[in-house]
Amino acid sequence: MTETETGGPRRDLRRRALGAYGEEVAARHLTERGLVLLDRNWRCAAGEIDLVLREGRTLVVCEVKTRSSLVSGLPHEAVTDEKLDRLKRLGEQWAHAHAVRPAGIRIDLVAVLRPRRGPAVVDHVAGLL
Repeated sequence: MTETETGGPRRDLRRRALGAYGEEVAARHLTERGLVLLDRNWRCAAGEIDLVLREGRTLVVCEVKTRSSLVSGLPHEAVTDEKLDRLKRLGEQWAHAHAVRPAGIRIDLVAVLRPRRGPAVVDHVAGLL
């Protein structure tokens, strides 16, 4: 496949910028609703957590999916059972690495649709797992 067929570096930059935009929108949306942001883009050998938050004594691991259109489907469709299981394990690893003992770990999804015009559309689905 050629660079033109895959979209090349410019497409990767646009995709990363869109992802960063979505994470910022999601973080603002959640903190405005009272959650406390603890970490962003936490990485370990097993993977990455987009946002780590706290709601009361519950640790919230938040996956953010951002789209500029629905051509590739709803953002929600990209979160598989395997992804949820991995996020749960990552949440446990984050808590251990930060010496945090939450009452529980919740997995949330924030789907962000950024249309060409107008504000972003945000859908927060709490408690996927």
